[in-house]
Amino acid sequence: MTTTPLTLTPGRRTDGTPVLKVVGEIDMSNADALAASLDALAGRLVVDLTEVEYLDSAALSVLFAHSHRVELVARPLLTPVLTISGLAELTTVHETDA
Repeated sequence: MTTTPLTLTPGRRTDGTPVLKVVGEIDMSNADALAASLDALAGRLVVDLTEVEYLDSAALSVLFAHSHRVELVARPLLTPVLTISGLAELTTVHETDA
């Protein structure tokens, strides 16, 4: 199976909060990479999905597993998926046009 391109970049906000910037599409071919990146970052963190164009159930499963410690930032394109899946009830989702 071909792996869908995905870039995962850890960083920090100006207030010191850890951030994981996700760029590309998250699907079953690369969801393990997302899980490994989240596992590598301790404590609460922000997952920036503003440059994610697509995510499937494998991606949602990873986000559900970490919902107790993440905040999500997403474009309006993804927020309905995060809401319908129930993920938005378990964690904070910030919608942005950026």
